[in-house]
Amino acid sequence: MDVATVIGLLVGLLSLVIGFLMEGGQLIALLKITAFLIVFGGTFGAVIVSFPGRTLAKTPFILKYAFVKPKERASDTIVRLIELANISRREGLLALEGEQRNFANDSFMSNGIQMVVDGVDSDVIDDILNRDIELYEQKILSIGRIFESAGGYAPTMGIIGTVMGLVHVLGSLEDTAALGPAIAVAFIATLYGVGSANVIYLPIYTKIKNNLASDVMIRQLKTEGILSIQYGESTMILKKKLYAFLTDEESKKVEERLAGHAGSGANAGNAFQEVGQS
Repeated sequence: MDVATVIGLLVGLLSLVIGFLMEGGQLIALLKITAFLIVFGGTFGAVIVSFPGRTLAKTPFILKYAFVKPKERASDTIVRLIELANISRREGLLALEGEQRNFANDSFMSNGIQMVVDGVDSDVIDDILNRDIELYEQKILSIGRIFESAGGYAPTMGIIGTVMGLVHVLGSLEDTAALGPAIAVAFIATLYGVGSANVIYLPIYTKIKNNLASDVMIRQLKTEGILSIQYGESTMILKKKLYAFLTDEESKKVEERLAGHAGSGANAGNAFQEVGQS
């Protein structure tokens, strides 16, 4: 679970409520079932119309994608790629076939290694892997746009709710004593619409895009590593290519890990096991 996402949502919502209470407002004034129904019901209805059922069915998946930290780190992937490069230079490309079991849960990496072992042309591998990255990015964004759309519809639904409330108010102008409270209630719909869009829907969509950017970077890193291994480039050149994806501090940590593996005399299989546990 990405605690930062949960904390951010709670801080945003609580800040609005606490600020309202500090101004002398009452919590009950914010709880209006009619405004809630108009804004959230209208928003969900508009979203349902906008997307096909198969995309809407993946909403739980994309919520998990937003609230769970990416499991794979660039530094771990680089260590794995360098170990694979050392194996291929020492034993040949065919030796990589025996290492595929270490990527049973990573179809992208497994497919890339298989193509290298099968002797597929490097341009073809590059095209296939980059096409895979592009399609993966489109898939995640197509689901994530559910929240982007909700963030666009919600403020409009809030305005509609407010206008509906004001129509009711203007139809009862003879009761001047109740005019002020009735107008206040009407604007609760706008609060629901603008608040939900800017505290819930749009931030979640932004988090989805940020997590996706991390995933895409990892896949691009793997593509660079796989192609470099096929070319038979030296470990030094491979490191220079892959370290470009890291900060200087992260690069130093990877160097320390690689030095530790070399110093301990661990075989490639043990090195992979260490990486998986880190």
